[in-house]
Amino acid sequence: MFWTEATPPARRALLAASAGWMLDAMDVLLYAFVLDHVRAEFGIDDRTSGLLLALPLAASAVGGVLFGWVADRLGRTRALMASILVYSVATAACGLVSSVWQLAAARLLVGLGMGGEWATGAALVAETWPAAHRGKALGLMQSAWAVGYAAAAALNAVVLPAFGWRAVFLAGLLPAMVTLWIRRSVEESPLWLAGPRHVEPAALAEVLTGGGARLTWTITAMNAATMFAWWGLFSWIPSFLARPLDQGGAGLSLVRSSTWIVLMQVGMWLGYVSFGFIADRVGRKRTYVTYLITAAVLVPIYATSRHPALLLALGPIVAFFGTGYFSGFGAVTAEIFPTRIRATAQGLTYNLGRGISAAAPFTVGALATVYGLGAALLVTSLAFLVAASLWVWIPETRGRTLL
Repeated sequence: MFWTEATPPARRALLAASAGWMLDAMDVLLYAFVLDHVRAEFGIDDRTSGLLLALPLAASAVGGVLFGWVADRLGRTRALMASILVYSVATAACGLVSSVWQLAAARLLVGLGMGGEWATGAALVAETWPAAHRGKALGLMQSAWAVGYAAAAALNAVVLPAFGWRAVFLAGLLPAMVTLWIRRSVEESPLWLAGPRHVEPAALAEVLTGGGARLTWTITAMNAATMFAWWGLFSWIPSFLARPLDQGGAGLSLVRSSTWIVLMQVGMWLGYVSFGFIADRVGRKRTYVTYLITAAVLVPIYATSRHPALLLALGPIVAFFGTGYFSGFGAVTAEIFPTRIRATAQGLTYNLGRGISAAAPFTVGALATVYGLGAALLVTSLAFLVAASLWVWIPETRGRTLL
């Protein structure tokens, strides 16, 4: 079994990165579940709501580069702990705000930590697992996002009715406790320890402006398109399911919409995990393109349906194909970029793409004011197709040895 073929330190590294990513998802998505309550208290419209959804995505571009540099300079585990602390404290701060501007500032800080966690966790896992199982390990790490999404839905369903939306955010401080275990039990990447302790400007310049620039920016654009599709779709799904029919929603109750979302995460988790196994067998490119095109076909069916049973049945399938491809990004970029700049380059390509995708929640919110939320979600289908087309210029990397 692939799990037993990894060393104990590699398994602990995967658990640490997965826990950080799961709790990252929970914290950053809590806003999506309390969005309508925040709108009511502060008197904001869908455009402003979309902007508040977008702010962490924009900030994640900075956080990914910043914490990626820290990971290349000071170590993967230190950067991982720091990023978790930032997004945990910032999430709790969202529950203490008294104005939209304060909420916006807290959401920006959430994004900094959010961007840093993925870059450092993906580098740590990629460098500690054998090449034959790298895709599976990173798929398991990425699957933790689905668990975090479900945790956010469950937390909202339990805490919101009893204590209000502010208490939902205050519960987001809990992930900070994970850093204590990481500090005590997770070892640093041997590959990083054996390399230089600084980011080489010449090496970074080569992938940004030199011979490798075209591939770097194509990967970034592909990721931006997938992120646009994901955030445009899944950050608005809680509102889509709960919003009244005359506003373009599905008209489900709070309990039913939360339940539907939790069940979607089953499909999301299976999509993440299956991607790693399939990509390790048939290749990154073929698996990526299949998932993206299938998602593009399914989204219009889901977004135009108003039948609870159909939404329940389609939800896990949309989540399966509409998210599983993210498991491949860590493997592809780890196999392209060298160790001395890996975390910086991964943080840049992943989170710059996520920063660009910050336009997605705002775009969907703006379209929803004119066409209704269900119709607005259709723009994400086009983004999935754009992402699939960009794979024409991205090579297959399966089986490469990390340098």
